[in-house]
Amino acid sequence: MKISVIQPDISWENKSRNYQKLSGLISPLFNKTDIVILPEMFNTGFSMNPEQLSEPPDGETFKWMKSIAEEGNFGLCGSYIVIENKNFFNRWVFVSRENDVWHYDKRHLFSMGNEDKLFSAGKSRLIFTFRGVRISPYICYDLRFPVWGRNREESDLIIYAANWPESRLSVWNILLRARAIENQCYVAGSNRTGIDGEGIKYCGDSLIINPRGEIISSAGTDSECSVSVEISMTELSVFRKKFPVLNNADDFTIKI
Repeated sequence: MKISVIQPDISWENKSRNYQKLSGLISPLFNKTDIVILPEMFNTGFSMNPEQLSEPPDGETFKWMKSIAEEGNFGLCGSYIVIENKNFFNRWVFVSRENDVWHYDKRHLFSMGNEDKLFSAGKSRLIFTFRGVRISPYICYDLRFPVWGRNREESDLIIYAANWPESRLSVWNILLRARAIENQCYVAGSNRTGIDGEGIKYCGDSLIINPRGEIISSAGTDSECSVSVEISMTELSVFRKKFPVLNNADDFTIKI
């Protein structure tokens, strides 16, 4: 499977401009990749203005994603603000040409930014299969909580969509690699660049990491770009059989 990570400078609360910019970054990947991964709140930036920016599950952003995925012949994913049953969610959405539709609501809301006061937290993890690869998605602050993302050969690829600030960039790098090592999975992290409407600076460093914790593709810092890499389920299986550390993992139960 070939996966691609998009690293944009997101225009603050301007959906139409972001659709246009992202379309330009994505279009060279048409018919050349299997999954395109966008950052957290890719259509607005990390805004705490859900009343004005939220959409129903089948709203304009979903329709834009579906159109791009169909034209490009790949799965397209990322998070944006959704309203459902009068609750706001930071929702990661996956759509594909095959009409796959999956979603995950961010579990760990960023309390230091008041996200927990405005949004409802997700209550379940998601694992789904696309083109033979088992995928688990998470959003930004979830990265700091390894128990929530822990798996024992249930997932092959873990995706993190983020707006992770430059001031904590080293933490981003370390934790992405740790999640790959402890779960013996491929990990892809999509982050943004630029400065948001609150004056917070982001510098990207979007990464794709192999199950050994080695960086196999990096978007670098500060530039808008995409990076792509082939991931191998055969190599993953061989590695897990050769070094079966997950057989000795501790059992636990997550209480919601």
